[in-house]
Amino acid sequence: MHRDPILEARQDRNAALVEAMLMAAISDGKISQTELQHVLLRVLERPEFEGMPAADVNALVQSSADKLSQAANLDEILQSFRARLPDHHTRLLAFGLAASVAFADQRATREELGLLKTFQGALGISEDEVIKVIEVIEKGGSLTDALGEPIERLYAEVMVLITAADGQVKRGEARALVETLAADRTFDEISPALAQDYVSEAVEALEQQGLPQRIAVVTRGLSSRERRLRAFGFAARVARASPDGSIGAPEQKVLDLLQASFGLADDEVARLHASV
Repeated sequence: MHRDPILEARQDRNAALVEAMLMAAISDGKISQTELQHVLLRVLERPEFEGMPAADVNALVQSSADKLSQAANLDEILQSFRARLPDHHTRLLAFGLAASVAFADQRATREELGLLKTFQGALGISEDEVIKVIEVIEKGGSLTDALGEPIERLYAEVMVLITAADGQVKRGEARALVETLAADRTFDEISPALAQDYVSEAVEALEQQGLPQRIAVVTRGLSSRERRLRAFGFAARVARASPDGSIGAPEQKVLDLLQASFGLADDEVARLHASV
């Protein structure tokens, strides 16, 4: 039986994230109880591992440890990371998780710092990104503060807000969302698995937090006018996905909320609708 490619990519990504943390924990030749607890805590709090039963988490940590013990050398592991973490945001997350474990005892050892430097070079993490991640970790902050939201995820969430406006995702709306993610050059660097994650995370966040809160979140993330205009254009495209191109009242309400939150003028919105 063939595995679901999206599920397989997600599992491979999660395994790579756990392996990065374990490597940081054992880089100085021993793993402290604090470091092990930190690995498990990161798994429990990160949305990438959402929904995993405790037994599956334990199995993932064990299988990751076994894989590391069987690897021929560090280069083989790093090459595997690059294959399973195909986008920069996820690679930065792996570095951040490894750093959080290295600093779990309040002070990273020379070996742990050396490993982080190796990770930085292998995963293409900039010096500015390293500084930001370490500063957040040392202050006890959340990795989300250091990583930020990838702009593609915010665009995907804006479209999800439209598809769920009336409490149900219509076939045309879902098709428009998928076609946009697949065809628009904005999403060229996003794999199908990652795109599915963005959509799933957006749906879950909407269910848990509600529309006003999620609009506030995407508005903060879309800090420039250019990005807000583009996001509204994506929303308008999905809203007009009905066979006759009309926009229903629930979808129009969400568009109005987005326009107000983004601070867009009526003539700007009219141009975006005309271009859809």
